[in-house]
Formats: sequence, structure tokens, C-alpha cells
Amino acid sequence: MSRTLNLPEVANLWDVSEVPTIVATQRGARKSFQKYLASKDVEVVEFDILNPKDVMEYFYDRGYLSILWECGGTLAASAITSGVIHKVHAFVAPKIIGGRNAPSPVGELGMVEMSQAMELFDVGYEQIGPDMLISGFLQPVPDLSPTIPSIEETSAVDPSVSPYESSIIFFYKTWDPYGAFSNFSPHPIRMADENGDYFTWSSVEHYYQAQKFVGVADPIARTYLDEIKSARSPEEAARMGRKIQRQHPDLVRDDWESVKINVMYRGLKCKFSIYPHLNSMLLSTAGSVLVEASPHDLFWGGGRDGEGLNYLGRLLMQLRSEFLGDFSTPKDQSITHQEREDELNRL
Repeated sequence: MSRTLNLPEVANLWDVSEVPTIVATQRGARKSFQKYLASKDVEVVEFDILNPKDVMEYFYDRGYLSILWECGGTLAASAITSGVIHKVHAFVAPKIIGGRNAPSPVGELGMVEMSQAMELFDVGYEQIGPDMLISGFLQPVPDLSPTIPSIEETSAVDPSVSPYESSIIFFYKTWDPYGAFSNFSPHPIRMADENGDYFTWSSVEHYYQAQKFVGVADPIARTYLDEIKSARSPEEAARMGRKIQRQHPDLVRDDWESVKINVMYRGLKCKFSIYPHLNSMLLSTAGSVLVEASPHDLFWGGGRDGEGLNYLGRLLMQLRSEFLGDFSTPKDQSITHQEREDELNRL
């Protein structure tokens, strides 16, 4: 990531024989050098205004779910204030440096008092050689949490939500206070396939992404399904499912758009039925509106400014109401997509 492309012509980064290199830069920067990088098969992506948030959104759209920032103090400060840094790995070496112009791992953050310092939580310590590695998570950036209006409509589906006295509970990352509501939480579920055989899925996200390829005649679709099932993490399962769907739409089941809400519903129902502590956590939110605070996913999440449909939050509120006995739960879990969507749209 370089605004001016003031980069050396000879660098190991330009060797793409093993892994690709992508350079993000300001539009119009050093066109001659861009041509040189292109001749090396290095991909250059131009931005009208180069900033960490837009760069991260771009890579998210391309399927990258985890990115390591290794940079100088100025860029580190910009990334932190942009809200794109969730976890920090800081090495402390047994050396002392000082001086007014001494280098700093983090640039200007606008803080003048220690009381303004950003605290890490879930902190871990590990000695690596003579150095100490400190890792921890930053608090979620408040302005990424969308606001969801129409609480009156929410109460029509979930009677526990009062149109006069209600609160909004946001969840997104698995380390958030209500992170267990995320599909990425490490809670395996056991679900039946189209033949009635039961399989264990490492997370709801594993199950959901794999269902895109169920019943497709092409054997490659089955291969992809098995690869997603064996993915090392929910993030990896999500990346694989989205990438395959984008690159090979012909391998996605024809009815996916009409069944995906019900697929998610079944996975969530299983998850919150077999784990008592998750069920208790969900019931403890009675009276509150649940919102997945994803700034990117405008279908399952609430979006950055509340423009998202928040279907994940809606399904959780519907399940909560069913568990509380305030909603007539259909005994046949094969409720149609249209019926499910009609219920959720009443939110």
C-alpha cells in the first residue's frame, strides 16, 4: 500500500513465482512504474483516495477475510483510527531508545493523556527468544455499529420487544460480548443431509456455505462441499463458499436464493437448541433488538448505516420468540422460503 509508489525496482515482493503480490496505490501514481510492475505480473489496484478502510473493503469483496498489517507508525495509526484493526501483535525488545525524533510503532492518534489510551482485551503474552510478544484485541469501533429503526415492526414478530422500552444489542466478531450469536462461533452442529444421514459441521458457517452445492449433479460440486466441510475455520469456509459461488455459479444449486434463509434457520435452530448456555444467552436478550453489525453484508447484517436487511438478527429474534413460547413454531421445519421471508419482513 503506497500512495506515491515510491518503491524500489528490485525487491523480493516483485517475485510472484510462489505467491501473488497486489499493490494498492493512489490513482495516477507513477504510471511508468505501474507498467514495470505489470511486466512482473504484479497486480496494481488504483484508488481515487487511498485509505485503509476502502482498501479493506476492496479486499473483503475479493474474499479476503484476514489480513496482517505489517507497516510503519504512520500507516498503523491510520489503520487503527479507520477501524480496520481488530487484533494487535506487539513485540517488546529488551532495548531502550529515546529522543524527540525516536521512531514509534504507532503514529499520531490525537491522544494527549494516558486516560485516552486504547486498551487491549483478551491479552496474551509469549516469549520469543529475547523478545516478548503481546497480543490482544482492540475494542470494536463504535461508529461501525448500525442503528436499526422500526422497533414497532419488530415487536409484531417478537412480542418480547416493546416499541416503547427496548434496546439494541449488536454482535459481529466472535470475541464480542454476544459473539456467540455469530455464525463463526466455534460451536459444532449435527445436521442431516438430503439423504437423512447426519454429519457434524464445525460451525453454522461451515454448514451454510456447503449447502450451496447440495444436490448438484456435477461431481466437482460434491468435492467443493467436502472441502468446505473440512475447512480449518469458519472464516476459511466462508471464503471458500463465496469464492466458488462467484467463480463457478453453475455449480450452485438452482434453488439457492429461495432456500438460503431456511437453511440458515435450520442451522441456527440446531445450534441454539443443543447448547444450553447459548440458549440461555439468547433468551436473556428478550426485549432487545438483535443486529449483526456487519458493515459489509447488507443481507444478513445491518450494514454500516442501518441500510442492511439484518436477516441474521431477525432469525435469531424469531428463534428467541419460539423458545419463549410466544411464537407458533411449525413442526415441519421445511417451511417455505416465502413464508419465512414474509414473517421476517414484518420486522
